[in-house]
Amino acid sequence: MNTPVIDFHAHVGNWDHYSLTDNQDKYIKTMDAAGIDKCFVSCIFYGDSSICNNLVHDFVNQNPKRFGGFAHISSNYINEAIPELERSFKTLGMKAVKVYPPYSRYPVNHPSWMPIFEWCNENHIPVKSHTQYGAGPQINHDLASSDLAGRPILFLELAQRFSNIKWILAHAGNMQEGREECVQAARECPNIYLETCTSYGDQGAIEYLVDSLGDDRILYGSDIPVMDPRFQMGRIITANIPLESKKKILGLNAIKLLQLTEFE
Repeated sequence: MNTPVIDFHAHVGNWDHYSLTDNQDKYIKTMDAAGIDKCFVSCIFYGDSSICNNLVHDFVNQNPKRFGGFAHISSNYINEAIPELERSFKTLGMKAVKVYPPYSRYPVNHPSWMPIFEWCNENHIPVKSHTQYGAGPQINHDLASSDLAGRPILFLELAQRFSNIKWILAHAGNMQEGREECVQAARECPNIYLETCTSYGDQGAIEYLVDSLGDDRILYGSDIPVMDPRFQMGRIITANIPLESKKKILGLNAIKLLQLTEFE
């Protein structure tokens, strides 16, 4: 298949708990093995967003042809959020915002998040958020925080309120219940996109997303280095969907969303 491949979901930063190190040579070796042309990275491992975003900026600058950056912004330090947004996009050249609600004190639709989303809406900045909901191995609704803080259905209200934002729901809800909520929200809001990387690669999940939503708002992501991008790509390549749909998901949709002129 001859088509650009854009990875919409990757991390940088060192996290000993998961043996993660941001060795760029290893990233590129993995990307080459998977056929990934460009990978968009963010860092969520530090409480200070400026540390996260400086790390991303330095990482991307080592090889801007292969990497791009998403700015991490937290609602926990709202007085710092807007200046950091200004710096991230006007100075550091970020392409989107990454938020991670489980690390916040409140769910993603709480008022504490609204100044961040108002700024992004005024500036037409895409926002990617971790989403997850449903029953899976070692996960149940009593564990609450990661499921409920970024529950997909919450983005229906946000997407309607902040219509200038393109909302990317990372993991597309992760489990089946979450995927169903993602599809429900995206059907009602044309500014909602679904990103495919997941720890729960149920058979037929990609077909379900395409059959339910179409192929124009689905984006490939790998979660490098947390997961192997070849597995995440294989779910799309082997899916029972048209070839043109696979090309859109693997890269063409991301090129259009992020206005990546180098691929035009």
